[in-house]
Amino acid sequence: MHRGRDHDHLHRHDDGGAAGLGHNQAPGGQRVVQWQAPHRGHDEQPRDDDQGEGDLDLVEMAFVTAFAGAPDPTSFLRLAQVPFEARAADGTRLVLLRVETDLVTDIGAVMPHLGGASFRYDPLPAALVAHRRRLRFVYFDGQTLRPLGLAEVRALREP
Repeated sequence: MHRGRDHDHLHRHDDGGAAGLGHNQAPGGQRVVQWQAPHRGHDEQPRDDDQGEGDLDLVEMAFVTAFAGAPDPTSFLRLAQVPFEARAADGTRLVLLRVETDLVTDIGAVMPHLGGASFRYDPLPAALVAHRRRLRFVYFDGQTLRPLGLAEVRALREP
């Protein structure tokens, strides 16, 4: 169905195969990759695992919703198998200090001008304003705080 109209023809890729769900699936079952990271904060560095689990954002949203209403947050974290003490991949001992959830609202967009020395700013119309929730687990490694996402926490090892 396109814009309220049904049609009976197949959409095909260059390889002759029928298009997948939503007609926008990449050929060969590959995930479509977007090079931009529009929701990365100015203080966040790009991560090698940005293409992690496809539905992790849905899992994170479910976690945030349930965690906010949990009468016993400590037990909730145990049930969710979030380690209170763990080892990072480099062997550093980590201890969980807090769980942070933020509501982020994107209200503007920037576009760099050619050469990158300046940029254009546009406030977003109401229909394009984006609301997101962010989830971070803040661990202490003996020296500094390490904010980790849910996927990173799930990759931690037992102490």
